Amino acid sequence: MWKDSETELDFLDYDYLIQTLQSIITDDSLLPASIGVYGDWGSGKSSLMYMCKERLIKEDEKIKCLVFNGWLFENYEDAKTAILGTILDEISKETHLTKKAQEIIKGLYKSVDKFKLVKGALKYGTDFLVTGGICSLLGITMNQVLKYGQEKIEVTDLEKIKSNIESELNNKELREDIRKFQKAFASLLEETKISRLVVFIDELDRCRPDTILETLEAIKLFLFKGKVAFVIGADERHISYAVKSKFRDIEGIQIDIGKEYLEKLIQYPIRIPQLNADEVEIYIACLLLQSELSEENFQKALSWIVEKKKEDFERFKIESIITLFSDKKEDNYSNIVESLSIANQLAFVLSNGLHGNPRQCKRFLNSMYMRVQMASYKNKKLDRKILAKIMMLEYIKPRIFNKIAEMAADNSLSKELTLFENGTPENSDKLKIWREDNWFLNWCKIDPILSDENLNTYFYFTRTSLDEKISRISSFLSPEAQEILEQLLSKSDVKIQQAIKSVANISDADAAAILEAMNSSMISETTIAKELMKSFLLFAQQRTELANDTLSYLQSLSGSQINLGCISYIAEYANKMNKKVEILEIASQWDKNKQGLKIGIEKLLEK
Repeated sequence: MWKDSETELDFLDYDYLIQTLQSIITDDSLLPASIGVYGDWGSGKSSLMYMCKERLIKEDEKIKCLVFNGWLFENYEDAKTAILGTILDEISKETHLTKKAQEIIKGLYKSVDKFKLVKGALKYGTDFLVTGGICSLLGITMNQVLKYGQEKIEVTDLEKIKSNIESELNNKELREDIRKFQKAFASLLEETKISRLVVFIDELDRCRPDTILETLEAIKLFLFKGKVAFVIGADERHISYAVKSKFRDIEGIQIDIGKEYLEKLIQYPIRIPQLNADEVEIYIACLLLQSELSEENFQKALSWIVEKKKEDFERFKIESIITLFSDKKEDNYSNIVESLSIANQLAFVLSNGLHGNPRQCKRFLNSMYMRVQMASYKNKKLDRKILAKIMMLEYIKPRIFNKIAEMAADNSLSKELTLFENGTPENSDKLKIWREDNWFLNWCKIDPILSDENLNTYFYFTRTSLDEKISRISSFLSPEAQEILEQLLSKSDVKIQQAIKSVANISDADAAAILEAMNSSMISETTIAKELMKSFLLFAQQRTELANDTLSYLQSLSGSQINLGCISYIAEYANKMNKKVEILEIASQWDKNKQGLKIGIEKLLEK
């Protein structure tokens, strides 16, 4: 299996991005600089920055590189002072520091402590504010504060005090402290002979909005003088959201303030593209070959791939690597051939269903290998190609995956699956909802054919995902998809509408998982809240590829769970998705448990 973290091996052909990043950092005329490495969760931002850092250190021993993980400091202290302190800590580790450099560092530490004290003071209550604890620091006379405190201080008055203090901070001592800090830090770099300071900021998009903004504000301190570069790896949508959250109460804003803020702060944006099908195939093949080959032979294979891609990256096909093992004497030769076949089998599905996301591809393979291992512990051998095909269904079409698992258990699957594989799905019974689902129809045609296989063993080792749906879904979803799910389940119209605006940005796998999670939530309710049904169907309308899954989930509900407040949303869905016949058929089943639902829906459909 493979570590779910950054890597020093470039399976993603990011060399051109790394070189672009390096060229900015090593160009003195462009420093100080702020560089954004933008990409979705799991796109490879951390790996790209890690590989760039290693190359910089190797090429210039006087360069100082450090990594700041904002997420690790989030619950411990102010992010702004945390990053300042981290930078000073790293420089302090330099050997042969001059006495002057040591004195400068001491002074800078005092400045950081002062920033920290100011930050903390504003968090304390009235007693601290009016007893002079902060006054000497700010240069604010007691009279300025006490003019608000002659009588009992109310909450509104306290806000006036804080506002007064913050105004003083912005306009007087703090501004001067910042100028002194910037000048002293530039002197420190000259004194230490550090050729350039490069700070890689990672995991920022996993932080709270306040932490994100504090970190970005700290960066601004260094962007005036000196050979300094900040490289921020993040999903720009999360950063933009943090800025918008900060200023959401400001009336009359007509611009995209999040976008404007980023454009002003980040001078050089570098965006990691989504992997296409060929790139996903190469990535998966590299991962699989890494597990099959010795380290020496894998390095040879990787070098060969790099050279061939340099010759003509647009026409390169990973299957051509088999020529390296044409003598068939390589141990595990059959496994190598099978690995290349699996990579080809998965490429299109994972590039589309998982939006070409490297981390999700890796998690898919790790899950597959764990099941192979679990089977071996029970003296069972799973065919990797069969397992890979079944898992495609599990990840992209969880509803039909569950249905097929049920049918395999009662031995009713083979006949139905044969109809789909033979191209005659119109004759199906239990799987009829999916007769027009193009994704499923294409899946049935992918090798290997499954209708003649006993799949019970394969489904046995997927019981965890079948029994613990919500847990699996939560761990699988990207951060953005998790936020969308929370908003959809909130039963708040405002949050639901926010979620609907974002659903186009998530992968097919995330969308399917969200729909599954919402269905699980509905099933758990004795009477389904109309807000939950509304958000479920609004979401489904945005992802038309999930239409059949939606119908299947509705079909699984009991009529006793459907209250009359839900039927207007069900009728609206039927109209907009042109599913009137299907919805009325489902309503007929509901009527067995609760009469009147079908008539109610029919009346709304007639309008």
